[in-house]
Amino acid sequence: MQREKLWAREFLGMGGSNLFLFMSQYIMVAALPIFIMDTLGGGDMEAGMAMTAFQIGAVVCRPFAGKLIDAVDKQRLMFFATIAFFLVMLAFNWLHSLQAIYGLRLLHGCIFAIATTAAAAMAALILPASRKGEGIGYFAMSTNLAMVIGPLVGLLLIGNLGSSALFLFVTGLAVLTFWAANAKRLPDDVVKPVPRTKQGVHITDFVEPRSLAPALLGGLVFFAYGGILTFIPLYAKSLGLQAETSLFFMVFAFVIILTRPIIGRLFDVKGPNYTVYPGFVFFAVGMLMFSQVESVMGLLRSATVLGIGFGALSPAFQTLAVQRAAASRAGVATATYFWSLDISVGLAATLLSIVAAHFGYAFMYGTVSTVIICLTAVCYFFWSRQALAKGQKGQKGQKGEKGQKM
Repeated sequence: MQREKLWAREFLGMGGSNLFLFMSQYIMVAALPIFIMDTLGGGDMEAGMAMTAFQIGAVVCRPFAGKLIDAVDKQRLMFFATIAFFLVMLAFNWLHSLQAIYGLRLLHGCIFAIATTAAAAMAALILPASRKGEGIGYFAMSTNLAMVIGPLVGLLLIGNLGSSALFLFVTGLAVLTFWAANAKRLPDDVVKPVPRTKQGVHITDFVEPRSLAPALLGGLVFFAYGGILTFIPLYAKSLGLQAETSLFFMVFAFVIILTRPIIGRLFDVKGPNYTVYPGFVFFAVGMLMFSQVESVMGLLRSATVLGIGFGALSPAFQTLAVQRAAASRAGVATATYFWSLDISVGLAATLLSIVAAHFGYAFMYGTVSTVIICLTAVCYFFWSRQALAKGQKGQKGQKGEKGQKM
């Protein structure tokens, strides 16, 4: 039996636009604080405010993005979102006051929320049902690649070529984003909105209830991972391994790419439990290894184990969030998932910093993060059993109805 096509041009376009959108964000995360401090004369607080402005824009706009995506022509929305993204990146070349930077980062966050949610929703709708887990895993890989490549490119540009080259480069990325997202028209059944059946405004316009459980579980995974993302530069510096931080993320991303075909196929053929439970084990063990790092090899070994675990868990919960919702609600379902991640990473930066300040990084990673991972595994166990019981009950009800009709 021939497998359904995965690598359609439309899917590649959405993956490419997602890659460039996330690359621009991670380039800015790494390089913009240096620009603010060295060129604009700001301090740590001013540099942090630029990140805060972006997060506010993304978190506030994310739920509205889901409603908007399902209510309008998705292709047309992506067209205008990528045009707006280009204009914001272009404006960074000339507007160089702190107030202008904060305003642009706020707009960047809003546009980022809309464009990335739209790209993920359309990618999920394009994928054949039999390969959805595998396909969403590959799509999620574009984010992982951006996470590794973005900071390296940002630091190289700002360090060797200066801010002018930095802002020209992200403007070029915006051009590529527009091209990737709009080079080919997607099918009407993917991009056209479904007519509304409810009048007025409801909470379900912004949050998909059926996607809430996998979104919250994915958020807890990202909460634990947020501790690595936020504090690894300081943790590595305390170990004398600051120069090797980029190697950690390179190995982390490489392992995700290497294991992606196996994990995605396993999810589609055997079901989520065959990837999620091993993912929890690898992620928890990797976090314990990360807390005990003493050498470069120890750092890279932990990156390998963490990459296997995170690479199994993250796309699994994203796939479950989308699969549990109706196709007409793909935008809201995707927004619900990403909104949970946005909030979780932000909370991790705040709450885990308190733990690290009082007890140190080793305790934070080895005890707190590992406990969070184990609690998430327990929550998944009870949720998956409940979901299975509901599914079986629904099937029995359908059989009963058929019997009465006969």
